[in-house]
Amino acid sequence: VEEAKQRRKSQRLTQQHLAKLAGVSTPTVSRFERGEKDIQLSSAMSILRVLGIMDERTLEFPDAKGRYRWDQEAVFFVGKDGDKSVPCAISQEALMDHFEGDEKDPAKVFRRYRERIEHEARRKYLSGRLESDGLVLITTNDL
Repeated sequence: VEEAKQRRKSQRLTQQHLAKLAGVSTPTVSRFERGEKDIQLSSAMSILRVLGIMDERTLEFPDAKGRYRWDQEAVFFVGKDGDKSVPCAISQEALMDHFEGDEKDPAKVFRRYRERIEHEARRKYLSGRLESDGLVLITTNDL
């Protein structure tokens, strides 16, 4: 709440103007800034969104295939954040240590545990834990 209040002031917004932009009443903005607890979640989210505090990134995985790259010893797959492609990978070591990955086909292991692996990739992406090239790499230490 305090960060939102400071951000409103730094953006030179009055409570009235913020209320109009957020689609809420001025008394709602005032109650929000006082930290009152009787505010609807949707109103608080609207206020935070207008102030640029809400993180609206998502990471979906439309392609169920993972592709194993022998030279990098990892299964690579792609996530989508809106129109942006997000490269992701899980190391062979992580597959072996945490996903019964002793099979000869790491991509098959990936497909079997896809939901759990994608969940971990999403968690790393949303927390900003990316490699320097933007890759979301899941290693055995992440699991």
